[in-house]
Amino acid sequence: MCVDTLSAPLTIAFDYTRSLGPVLGRFMAGLRERRVLGGRTSDGRVHVPPLEYDPVTHAPVTELVEVSPTGTVVSWAWREDPLEGQPLDRPFAWALIRLDGADTAMLHAVDAGSEEDINTGLRVRIRWAAERTGHIRDISCFEPATEDPGGVSPLSQAAADSGETPPVLIMTTPIRLHYLHTTSAEEDRYLRALAEGRIIGQRCPSCRKVYVPPRVCPACGVAPDEILDVEDRGTVTTFCVVNVPFAGQRLTPPYVVAQVLLDGADIPIPHLVLGVPADQVRMGLRVAAVWRDRAAWSTTPENIDHFEPSGEPDAPYESYREHL
Repeated sequence: MCVDTLSAPLTIAFDYTRSLGPVLGRFMAGLRERRVLGGRTSDGRVHVPPLEYDPVTHAPVTELVEVSPTGTVVSWAWREDPLEGQPLDRPFAWALIRLDGADTAMLHAVDAGSEEDINTGLRVRIRWAAERTGHIRDISCFEPATEDPGGVSPLSQAAADSGETPPVLIMTTPIRLHYLHTTSAEEDRYLRALAEGRIIGQRCPSCRKVYVPPRVCPACGVAPDEILDVEDRGTVTTFCVVNVPFAGQRLTPPYVVAQVLLDGADIPIPHLVLGVPADQVRMGLRVAAVWRDRAAWSTTPENIDHFEPSGEPDAPYESYREHL
């Protein structure tokens, strides 16, 4: 690999949304009210967080009881350099904590101050978030308990159920992954060509197919050798009409994302097809690349803003049927 091979920081991000069901829904609703509910199973054990199904009988767990917000550290690991999205932005301990009244331990962060201040057996209590929404983050973290209440007084089942707010139905958690992407020699060559307003492919020496972007041939397992320019126009082979809005969407639906087989290539590339109503896009439609202003070009596929109809007659099916 060349020492000057292109690289760039990338982020994959999405909001993970899940339905909670009757057990975890009540658990999250309890956190919103500054109450911790555990699930009692057939062996009499109280699990926190509660299980949805009994591990012995496999029956749904229906009995929830309140446990104390104070507990004991069972085990721990120190985190010196917190990552983005973790409960604290300063050194802290990940710990398994058994709350008083529970028989199992739950994982959460302990704001202990320093590694010397955390130990197995440490008594801790919940530090509640200032604003609670029915999420595990309603527990901001745990902190050392300055005063031990000296016993457990979990509520009775009747008390736990009285005045209970409706369960939380949906929980959304943002997911973020940051990483440094370093290009292969083939990708590096392709991106540098785009910065010059060219689209290049490379030919597999075995099957002779031209891949855009260049890559190791997935059929032959052979690295490409011959470099050649392909045209910035081609044929729509397949496509989909995007009708559903989503977070971060740049275009207003409906619009089309299509597979475009560039002239001179054997593998289509995905791209936007604009400049025509979505219901007029079709297989065989001839399209041409619309490049961004040259002053904005860099080593990125975004140099091509989109494709639009070229005005040529549709390509016959036989010309692209082997490339679907």
